[in-house]
Amino acid sequence: MQNRWNEEEAQAFGKDDAQAQIHDELLMRVYSSRLLGADPALVLHGGGNTSLKAQVPNFFGEAESLLYVKGSGWDLATIEAKGFAPVKMDVLLKLARLKKLSDSDMVRLQKAAMTDPAAPTPSVEAILHALIPFRYVDHTHADAIVAISNTPHGAQTLREIYGERVLYIPYVMPGFDLARTVFEITRDVDWSRFDGMVLEHHGIFSYGQTARQSYDRMIALVSQAEAYLKSKKVNQIAVGAVSPKADPIALREGSPKADQIGVGAVPEELNLKRLAQLRREISKLAGTPMIARFDRSGEARSYSLLPGLDKISGQGPLTPDHVIHTKRVPLVLEDDLSIAEALRHYGSSYQSYFDRNAIGTNLKRLDPAPRFAVWKGQGAVSFGVSPKRAQVVSDIVRHTMRAQQWSEGLGGWVSLPEKDIFDVEYWELEQAKLRGGGSVPPLQGKIAFVTGAASGIGRATVESLLAQGAAVCAVDINPEVKKIWKNPSVLALEVDLTRPARLVEAVKNTVSTYGGLDIVVANAGIFPLSQTVSKLDDETWNKTFQINLTSQMQLFRESLPYLSEGIDPTILIVASKNVIAPGPGAAAYSASKAALTQLARVAALEFAPLGIRVNMVHPHAVMDTGIWTQDVLEARARNYKMTIDQYKKNNLLGVELNSRDLGELLATMAGPVFSKITGAQITVDGGSDRTV
Repeated sequence: MQNRWNEEEAQAFGKDDAQAQIHDELLMRVYSSRLLGADPALVLHGGGNTSLKAQVPNFFGEAESLLYVKGSGWDLATIEAKGFAPVKMDVLLKLARLKKLSDSDMVRLQKAAMTDPAAPTPSVEAILHALIPFRYVDHTHADAIVAISNTPHGAQTLREIYGERVLYIPYVMPGFDLARTVFEITRDVDWSRFDGMVLEHHGIFSYGQTARQSYDRMIALVSQAEAYLKSKKVNQIAVGAVSPKADPIALREGSPKADQIGVGAVPEELNLKRLAQLRREISKLAGTPMIARFDRSGEARSYSLLPGLDKISGQGPLTPDHVIHTKRVPLVLEDDLSIAEALRHYGSSYQSYFDRNAIGTNLKRLDPAPRFAVWKGQGAVSFGVSPKRAQVVSDIVRHTMRAQQWSEGLGGWVSLPEKDIFDVEYWELEQAKLRGGGSVPPLQGKIAFVTGAASGIGRATVESLLAQGAAVCAVDINPEVKKIWKNPSVLALEVDLTRPARLVEAVKNTVSTYGGLDIVVANAGIFPLSQTVSKLDDETWNKTFQINLTSQMQLFRESLPYLSEGIDPTILIVASKNVIAPGPGAAAYSASKAALTQLARVAALEFAPLGIRVNMVHPHAVMDTGIWTQDVLEARARNYKMTIDQYKKNNLLGVELNSRDLGELLATMAGPVFSKITGAQITVDGGSDRTV
């Protein structure tokens, strides 16, 4: 465990921050919290919490003892001073003395005791932090500690490692019950005798009078546990013990990082098809579209082939906190068992699990879909309603796989009893979140592929799809596409659509990265310089048809195997008003777009039995696209004896069209509003006497 503290960096931290009123102690709290959060072996995705006790003058100038504790929803890796909730210490200590208190009431009372109503909701472990009589308190879910704890003799082993240097607390569910237990155990404890406190199956606390003292103790304690694992030779996982087959298409420049999709190669087509099927069936069971992260790393594949995998993976999560993200157990998928059959077994098992543990309650059952699957011989697949949520699950799963194998090397992996896991999964605080859930974006969890995504209509379409909750592969021949799209929900790829192999690779990368494909927006195209038929050269004609027609056909063909496994799948084509009302000098463009429209009509007929919708738009005079340069606008306006502004609005409605209009329309056409429409052609030109 690396100690990342840098005194020079610490002293300079935040001194040029605009939040001038923040005192140095809180700045140090932010600094050391970020150090902890930066190490995933200590803290994963919002896990863990930290606090500071300080004397602060109130509005009347009177000194007040406050606990600044990490607020709910903040991640230690990126936390800011405003991410800490200031809570009155005297109230927290009074709450600790209560015999009984529901967690909902505890949260309400803690919020009422805050001195800043705009601050985030205090951590559910705020009372526990208040009980530890040191100014700085750190809590992490260190992998090494939990791996040792989750063994048959975990408590005994931890005592062998630490002796009397730490307090030991038996497992109690987080919240008021845990705080009350610690209060009872430590009534007469001399805290100065200890460097920390271990919570069985939950993690470790360290503390000190300075931020550095508490941080140093955390690193030292966890390092000692890691040294123990090393001495037992169980901390070296056989990463790469299972070498991936030489997949046909390797990742190229512009593809996602290897650690995002596994071993650095796109899986073979058969596996991608099965991945798309898995993601679709999981989405059905969950009742909402899901993103799927496919981890094909050597570590994941080795884990998937462990002897006794079903028993190891079927006990429960690394810590009870993880069940909110991962469910209690994964789906174990074998190639000789159909996905539908495997999920029927899983759903039935989950219902039985709920029925056993919910007796005498009025709990609302959560959806019965797994949040990750172990695919034997292939790796692990993690699911979430967005790329970010799926990545959270994937990260937790990776650490869980590693820690479980450590535990196996120490005598066997033993998770908490299922009732303890159930109690966290169906915690009253989580149930309250369900009851108060807001609206869901119409395309949440959907996966789109958009060509010509670096500018104009394509770029606006990506923006609209993202705003409605979709994950998007943004494709363009312009290398700037990778700079334009830095959004975590966007896979940006530089692709020349006239190179079929690159197109195939881009489609497969999309499925490999997000788990499937639901929406294809065929937008890329060219509008060559004006040429009459008598002067039209073969090169211009062929190039225009190659891009505007042939590459679109290839896109439809390569997408079809994955769209057929998609969720309400659709193809959207950006054609042209010239299909309906061509003009002189645009033969190559008009003919190619007309042929594309005919191709789309045939596709609508052929793809309908597969449930795939095919619709198109015919835009005209979208004034912020690349073809409408200042020179072109001036020439067209002169030709019509108009000002540029008049020409821009030269339609029946007298309105100016822009890319955003088309982007929002296309995103709407991808969603439920058009769920029963295929073969439609919509002219988007503000109205014209030539097209009405």
